[in-house]
This record gives sequence, C-alpha cells and structure tokens, in this order.
Amino acid sequence: MRGPKADKVEKMFDSIAVDYDYLNHLFSLNIDKTWRRRALKHIVDPHKVQSILDVACGTGDFSIEISKHANPSTIVQGLDLSSSMLSVMSTKIASLGLQDRIAPRQGNCEAMDYDDNCFDVVTIGFGIRNFENREKALSEILRVLKPGGKLVILELSIPSIPLIRGLYLLYFRRILPFVGGKISGDVAAYRYLPASVINFPPKEEWMAVMSGCGYDEVSHKAFSLGICRMYVGKKPLPA
Repeated sequence: MRGPKADKVEKMFDSIAVDYDYLNHLFSLNIDKTWRRRALKHIVDPHKVQSILDVACGTGDFSIEISKHANPSTIVQGLDLSSSMLSVMSTKIASLGLQDRIAPRQGNCEAMDYDDNCFDVVTIGFGIRNFENREKALSEILRVLKPGGKLVILELSIPSIPLIRGLYLLYFRRILPFVGGKISGDVAAYRYLPASVINFPPKEEWMAVMSGCGYDEVSHKAFSLGICRMYVGKKPLPA
C-alpha cells in the first residue's frame, strides 16, 4: 500500500512533466547527459541480450540512452509513478522509433509486479531520493535482480569542496526554485527538488544502507566535483 509521500511525489511530477526535460537540461547545463553516458559501462553489454529495468524512469532519458547503446534485442523496461511523465516518455520513444525496445509502465518500485531473479541490471537515474521507503525499494529491487545482477544508481549530491559547496547551495536554494517556479508554474516542486538532494544521505551512509539491504561489492564514484554520484551494488551469487 502506498503512503502519502508516494502520492505527493506522483502529483508533483505530473504537474511539472511538460517542462521537466527543458528545465532539467537547463539547470544542469546538459551535464546530466554526460553523467548518464559515463554510467553506461556499468549497465550495457552490447554483445549480449540483457533484461534491464529503469526504475523512476521519468520522461525516459536514461532508458533511451541505455537502449541506444545496448544490444538491439535488449528490451528496457521503464517504471515510474507518474502517468504524465510516462506520457512524455512514450512520445519521445515513438519519435525515435524505439517502441519495440523500450516498454514504459506505471508502477511503484516498492511493490513491483515482476518475477524474482528476472533482471540483469536495474538502474535508477536521479530518483532514489524521492522514494518513500528507500530500504523497501532496495530490497524489492534485489528480489527482481538475477544473482550477480547489478543495481546502478545516479543521484545528485552536495559537493564536498567548501567553496563549490557554498556556491552550489546558493544556486540550489535560491536560483533554481525561482526560475523553475516561474517556468513551470509550480514553485513548491522546485523547492522540494533541491531540498530532497540536500536531505539525501552522504555517500558513506548511503553505501552502508545498500550493504545493509543485501548488496555486495557496493562502490561509489563522484562526477563533476561531487554534484552527481554513482552507486553500484551486486546481488550476491548463491552460496
């Protein structure tokens, strides 16, 4: 059963879906595209057919990037709470002719309608901070991963270098909510988004959460001075 945060997040992303891509690329200066590409080597094996699930797929940028570089027979499943975000995603997929390679679906990653041990890789691009129960989601993802399969997470973060951190927080707390609110008409959403990044656990704590949920070989890599972080964990092989 979904809780109040999931309902709130769904409504919020429904309200900003139309402008989401434009603002996302504007605020990141398009660096978000580079972050996704850098994660691909941990996700895609073009020499074999994979089963890949992109959780919190939103408007589909990560699913599309994965599909473009995967084996042509690989199907990328996309899962998201927001029907409006998925509608934008479906339009983009159709325009690129990828309808046979990407399958968007509305659903909650904390209770997924997938069989055990069915995915080689699960990805989450800039969505884990919005989950109502992160540990429950991690456990559910572990269930659907094949033994030896990987979870790859990209998430925004606060830089650790003091000067960069100060400038970033000024931008995040003042400029982003003002501009995002003006363009989208939803000031509350663009206040929530920076706050969700600021309140996300630091890397050591988050890696411990992943390990505590059963993931092996948990690793971390910082991109762009720590503005983005990638976390990778594997489902253990049977003893």
